[in-house]
Amino acid sequence: MSKIDTILDSARAGLTRVQPAESLLTDPNTLIVDIRPAHNRAAEGEIPGSVVIERIVLEWRLDPDGDHRIEGFDATTRVIVVCNESYSSSLAARDLQQVGLPAATDLIGGFRAWKAAGLPIRKGTTTPIT
Repeated sequence: MSKIDTILDSARAGLTRVQPAESLLTDPNTLIVDIRPAHNRAAEGEIPGSVVIERIVLEWRLDPDGDHRIEGFDATTRVIVVCNESYSSSLAARDLQQVGLPAATDLIGGFRAWKAAGLPIRKGTTTPIT
């Protein structure tokens, strides 16, 4: 097993990962955060209601006590991080737990599993929060 596989397994051990489901769109205590690159979002679309935050600023924008945090969530919010296939999102969710979001997790299979399940998507032109 490679070193990154070990790191990924360790990160996922601390997450309560979620399957793609339309009910995630209507849960008032859930914030879906898309960390995929712009070219993937433009080509494939985005999950409706998701917030686009680039990975490089993710922890600063989602630290519940931080000066640079976005509005619309608190430390009790379930933040679901989405990437293409749920590799980098698992690592990002682990990091969000460390900054004070204990319910942070990721979407199993990422955006591509969401799309393959036939769940709603929107055109991917959202400007990321930087």
